[in-house]
Amino acid sequence: MLLNQIMAFAQTANKEVADSISAEIKHTESVLSSLSFDEIVQRLVDGAVDLGMRILIAIIVFYIGKLIINKIHTIIKAIMLKHNFDKSLTTFVLSVVKITLLFVLIVSIIGILGIETSSFIAIFASAGVAIGMALSGTLQNFAGGVLILFIKPYKIGDYIEFGNYQGTVKEIQIFNTVLNTPDNKSIIIPNGGLSTGTINNYSKEEYRRVSWDISIAYGDDVDVARRVALEILGADSRVVRKYREDDKEMRQAANEIAPGNEEEKTEQQDTKEKKSLFKRMFGRKPKLKAEVEKWREEQAEKINAKIPKVDCSPTVSLSALADSSIVVTIRAWTRSEFYWGVLYDVNEKIYKEFPKNGLSFPYPQMDIHVTQGE
Repeated sequence: MLLNQIMAFAQTANKEVADSISAEIKHTESVLSSLSFDEIVQRLVDGAVDLGMRILIAIIVFYIGKLIINKIHTIIKAIMLKHNFDKSLTTFVLSVVKITLLFVLIVSIIGILGIETSSFIAIFASAGVAIGMALSGTLQNFAGGVLILFIKPYKIGDYIEFGNYQGTVKEIQIFNTVLNTPDNKSIIIPNGGLSTGTINNYSKEEYRRVSWDISIAYGDDVDVARRVALEILGADSRVVRKYREDDKEMRQAANEIAPGNEEEKTEQQDTKEKKSLFKRMFGRKPKLKAEVEKWREEQAEKINAKIPKVDCSPTVSLSALADSSIVVTIRAWTRSEFYWGVLYDVNEKIYKEFPKNGLSFPYPQMDIHVTQGE
């Protein structure tokens, strides 16, 4: 279907070009028949000179235009590298910009040579409309991919959930995003749905809350369950004691996590490398940049000082009185990378330590009362 549409547009355009050439030939024949030999030679010489000048101008414009395109390409690349844009987005944008500018340059050169460009533009426009109609779904995924690369709701390495799918982001392509599940399956999701749907990014925040719902028997001491659970959590160094900010500072001091993020590290490495002409001309000076960074840190500290700290101490609460048991809810905070380890390790410790302290995990049970008739 797409091929037929393109061929139909091409045939229509070719017919218009053929009619235009035929009319031009007839007009030329009528003009030549009314001229003498000397006038014909003079016109040929003038035409050759004019054509030579057009070709010379076209060559000059081509090389100047190509130089300008390369300069624009270099400037855009420097800007995107300076601001740490995603590598796939950088490659895509640079390719689109270069192809678009080359197309404009070629059309301009054709116009300089005196060739009518309206037919070429009509062919490209018609083909573009036909391709756009045939590939509407693919173009939606393409637009979604560009949007994701610009907005960055997630990045490579994040653990996300979309609908019924969960996994670590392995690749962000132009049309699809590839997730790698915990059992090492690759799930390919179109970017169109990802750009407009609801995404749960588990890696966006540094800290997560872990929760356990433990059922113990009626008659068991809740205070004992609370004491044992808090002892288990207190013995785990991965659990936040009270405030997340204090936990983060403690781990940075212990070199468990590095201060700053990867983008800042990349930027610091870039400043050590040899700067391009664009960076030397328009980039911020090191001294000014340091002052700006210092001012940002001071403002961030002032804002954080006004925000009250949230108490993230472990808690144990009696949350429900179920049919066959009472439910104790245990909650604690930990860093996102420790989440699964804390969840499974504490599960195992609860299973071992609760029975040692006289706490039991009841099975579902039902009391049946039988009444004998007279």
